Amino acid sequence: MVQFTQETYLYDPNLLLKLDFHRSPAKFQPFISAASPGESWLKVRPLKDTDYDRGFLQLLSQLTHVGNVNRTQFLTRFSQMKASGDYFVTVIEDTRKGEIIGAASLVIERKFIHNCSVRGRLEDVVVNDTYRGKQLGKLIVVTVSLLAEELGCYKMSLDCKDKLIKFYESLGYVLIPGNSNSMTIRYDEAPQTTLKRNVTSTHGGGDNSCQTVVVILPFKSTFIK
Repeated sequence: MVQFTQETYLYDPNLLLKLDFHRSPAKFQPFISAASPGESWLKVRPLKDTDYDRGFLQLLSQLTHVGNVNRTQFLTRFSQMKASGDYFVTVIEDTRKGEIIGAASLVIERKFIHNCSVRGRLEDVVVNDTYRGKQLGKLIVVTVSLLAEELGCYKMSLDCKDKLIKFYESLGYVLIPGNSNSMTIRYDEAPQTTLKRNVTSTHGGGDNSCQTVVVILPFKSTFIK
């Protein structure tokens, strides 16, 4: 196992200790939280600058194409994210192996609307397939969703495949009638397919590769304890 002498968190880990998982509509059986993830060897925390050596990028490759990102590129992007103060990449570590086995990102958008409020976006949710059955997908999503509320976001949004809608609905996310489509222009493809419209209706099934937008409203106004 690699030994690290000095490490830097992407954001203050104490923020995770403030989260009240009883505020979420998600049902954990048994109950778990960021502070008590169910196993003594599991740890929920912010991304560290040393997680390049804990397989963070390899985990992301289970979700999508990552590319050949070297250590310098990783550290540069980490520093940029930390300096902005708007990125809250959160991970789950298997401390027995020193390996990142789950991750999700909260990205803050600063707005002029809603009295110069902030909006959260849920991105890059992934859990290592070998850790199924431990509620870790649910745990990492609820963690960053509660974090968005703690940081004062007026809403939290995400894009997901059609087959995942039920999963996110169980965590408090809702489809907005008349506003549940995802449209994309891709700039990283061949010229003949550069301009590409990707629209998915909330009704009528469709290709699971398309994305559907769902939104979570603040827990305090949406769910009654």
